[in-house]
This record gives sequence, structure tokens and C-alpha cells, in this order.
Amino acid sequence: PLTVKEAAPPVMIKKIGKTTYRVKIHFSETSKETMSDKIKRLILNDSEKSS
Repeated sequence: PLTVKEAAPPVMIKKIGKTTYRVKIHFSETSKETMSDKIKRLILNDSEKSS
């Protein structure tokens, strides 16, 4: 059996037309940025490019 450390990553499945996409989701254990921080940074960078 898998332990918590070895658990299979979550998979997101999306079908668009005749193509099915399977995306495995994983998180870095060494990341120094929270998901919230990352989203804020991406939004700010995108808004600066639009200006």
C-alpha cells in the first residue's frame, strides 16, 4: 500500500471534443511561495504586461 508520502498524485481529466486530457497535479516540497502568493504574483505580472 502507498503511504502518505508515496500517495499517487491527484489527476484531473477534461474532455474537449474527441481529445481527453489527463493532468497529474503535484506540489513542490521545497517551494517557498504559497499557492495564494503565486496566484497574486501571476495576476500582478499579467496586469503589468497589459498596461
